[in-house]
Amino acid sequence: MAYMEKRNLRTEFEGVTDITGEVQDIIAKSGIKSGLAIVHCTHTTAGIVVTSFWDKRGHRDIMEQMDVIVPTRNNFHHTFDTPTDAAGHIKTALAGVSIPLIVENGKALLGSSQGIVFLEFDGPRDRSFYVKVFPDM
Repeated sequence: MAYMEKRNLRTEFEGVTDITGEVQDIIAKSGIKSGLAIVHCTHTTAGIVVTSFWDKRGHRDIMEQMDVIVPTRNNFHHTFDTPTDAAGHIKTALAGVSIPLIVENGKALLGSSQGIVFLEFDGPRDRSFYVKVFPDM
């Protein structure tokens, strides 16, 4: 049987939130020792990536470079909410909203420097993410 859990968080404006511990907690709680996990966010201006866990300056680099690639401006074709919101949609398309993880020995298989972060491209907002864990067949 697969196992799924939702977690909530409050983000900061264009913030980066480390969710590695929460993801590992959900995987452990699932009782699944070997399989796959999907971490997924259901928001159009937020994403989830695996990146450096230790050097938080790298998190700032990610967000600053996203601003270089997709600067906030007033002339987007879709201006649903704000220019930040419109830019956030494009940044989310680049970063992605889901990541697959190998589960081994009851935890996500990550490198010694890897962590899972939730990227907020707008905010601050109340957000959530889901983790679904599947056992090997």
